[in-house]
Amino acid sequence: MMYLIPRYDSWVVAASILIAFLASYVALDLVQRIRANRARAAAMWWIGGSVAMGTGIWSMHFVGMLAFTLPIALGYTGAMTLMSWVAAVAVSAVGLGITAKGEVTTARVAGGAVAMGAGICAMHYTGMAAIDIAPGIHWDLGLVAASAAIAVGASAAALLIFFWLRGNTTRRGTTYKLLAAAAMGAAISGMHYTGMAAANFVDGAVCTSADQLGGDQLGTMVMFASALLLLTTLLTATLDARMQDRTARLAESLQSANSQLQTANDELQRRAFLDPLTGLPNRLLFEDRLAHALSRGEGRVVRRLAVLFVDLDGFKPVNDSLGHAAGDEVLKAVAARLATAARECDTVARIGGDEFVLLAEDLVDAADAVALATRVVHALGLPFMFQGRQLQVSASVGIAVHPDHGAAKQLMAHADAAMYAAKRAGGNTYALFESHMNAGAARQLALQSDLRHARARGQLSLHYQPKFDGERSQIRGVEALMRWKHPDHGNVPPNVFIPMAERFGLIKELGDWVIDEACRQMRAWDEQGMRMRVAINLSVHQLRQEDLVDRVQSALGRHEIEASRLLCEITESIAMEDIEVTQRAFEGLRRIGVFLSIDDFGTGYSSLSYLRKLPAQQLKIDRSFIQDLETSRDARAIVDAVVKLAHALDLKVVAEGVETEGQRDILLALQCDELQGYLFARPMPASDLLDWASGHNPVSDVDFSPSLFVDPGFDPLGRDSSPA
Repeated sequence: MMYLIPRYDSWVVAASILIAFLASYVALDLVQRIRANRARAAAMWWIGGSVAMGTGIWSMHFVGMLAFTLPIALGYTGAMTLMSWVAAVAVSAVGLGITAKGEVTTARVAGGAVAMGAGICAMHYTGMAAIDIAPGIHWDLGLVAASAAIAVGASAAALLIFFWLRGNTTRRGTTYKLLAAAAMGAAISGMHYTGMAAANFVDGAVCTSADQLGGDQLGTMVMFASALLLLTTLLTATLDARMQDRTARLAESLQSANSQLQTANDELQRRAFLDPLTGLPNRLLFEDRLAHALSRGEGRVVRRLAVLFVDLDGFKPVNDSLGHAAGDEVLKAVAARLATAARECDTVARIGGDEFVLLAEDLVDAADAVALATRVVHALGLPFMFQGRQLQVSASVGIAVHPDHGAAKQLMAHADAAMYAAKRAGGNTYALFESHMNAGAARQLALQSDLRHARARGQLSLHYQPKFDGERSQIRGVEALMRWKHPDHGNVPPNVFIPMAERFGLIKELGDWVIDEACRQMRAWDEQGMRMRVAINLSVHQLRQEDLVDRVQSALGRHEIEASRLLCEITESIAMEDIEVTQRAFEGLRRIGVFLSIDDFGTGYSSLSYLRKLPAQQLKIDRSFIQDLETSRDARAIVDAVVKLAHALDLKVVAEGVETEGQRDILLALQCDELQGYLFARPMPASDLLDWASGHNPVSDVDFSPSLFVDPGFDPLGRDSSPA
């Protein structure tokens, strides 16, 4: 039997192979799109990808047929041509579906390869069946089997390549896809042309479908339509990839921003809950941990916890004689030794000055707490070194154990009472809380509770002590001093309730009240026709608050008071305790126009370089120097030096505690700018100050002498009281 001899157009063959390559590349890219998108978007990519890939394979077949020519005209039936396209799309859907989901297994690859190979063969031989020719095509079964084997093998290779590339995110991923697409394209083309070689056309055969879809017409249409579809899909996938890349970059930027925000939050948390000098937890964090420890113990087998209150003995002489630099080094060394003496699960905190507390959980009995206190006393009794010198301090430790020594809310007060018992015993020892200590502890606890509510109950007030201009004999302003009138205990001294407020974390609330009340009172005096400057005292706790300046500015604005009429006094020892914090607070207050003063000057240790950097405008000489002015040449020399130093630095000088005319005369001779003390007036309620300034002596102020400084022509309601 004679067969027709076919011919192939090499350029069209190349075009068919190129389409096979392009279809393979798009398929590989679509696998990653399907994997990278969410369920709904992935489904859309799977459907579109199946159509695109199937159309590409189908197109490759018919472009290959376009390269195939016989001496007779060929044509294709529409139904079988459509069926071949459906088979190509179906096999593509199988392949993309298998690789987009699930893991690589031998069964999945083998089953998928057989299904895809069968689909490819179905597409190819259905496409060949679209040629209606008589007599029919004679098939070389050996080559048919070979083409089927190639189809299954190519499908297995494609699946493995899909599985490998779907997770590849390296920069060389595109290169890998190009190489894999070339291999797949070659396999698909090999299968097609092997299948074509298996087809033999009998000499003299007639194609009855030649007048339906001509080869040239169909081939051209398929080639352009498929190329357009594949290019569109590839472009869309590329845009999607870029969008995902952009989204990834945005996500990375957001993650970086979140990381920076977390870092900032961590820093804020650190500042809010850690002591800036030692790095230990502060009172706020300690009380939080104590509350959590007590809550964890509820309902469990009774295990004890203890609070150890540690106060240093002999720290003040070191701080005063060697300066705050030495004091800071000792405090940091104390913190380190306490951390070493404590167990890893214990909490060590600094709650202010030279006071520390330890929280020890899960103790068997009080003996465990005593053992810890013994280690603390021993560790802190060893010498400290500073610049080659040995410094000696020790510690008094008070121990309160829960539940042995009372309710949870009494622990701190009981540990504090035990610490004072250790101090009374000579220090450098510990004391375990006992019931006879409870009287003082109970009173302190009751006072602390009452102090929390004193403001709301209207028990707090400000008294005002005038200050006088030494040169012009005029009132220059007043100092606001807080008073607490307890309904049962009467007037509680400030040296009792102020340390209590600092120890139990109430000082911020009281400080805020003082700022607001002083501004409110200035406004009230303004409305009565008296313009007065008011000085208030700031604690170290207020200096460490980030929003101090904002709160001062808010109070001034709320009561419509010029900032220059508010004078903030900070004791020298507090100012030098943390110079960076003090400088930041001073600069902020000075920026809004508040007048600044360093109080109790001469009682602490301050570097002149630090003093020069602080934007203060006034120094206040401590009363301890004023008391000895008439009897001590050293006191006069010190006051004289301070006045000259202050004037050289453009600072005004105030002397407090002036009680005799002799002290007044010496201070005037030394050119002290302002004087304050019982010689002129005691602190008085705001309601009495207006009468006092007018020359009327309040009945309660028996030591008042209106003729000492107020001259007959001075009008307290209309005088010049501008800042010096």
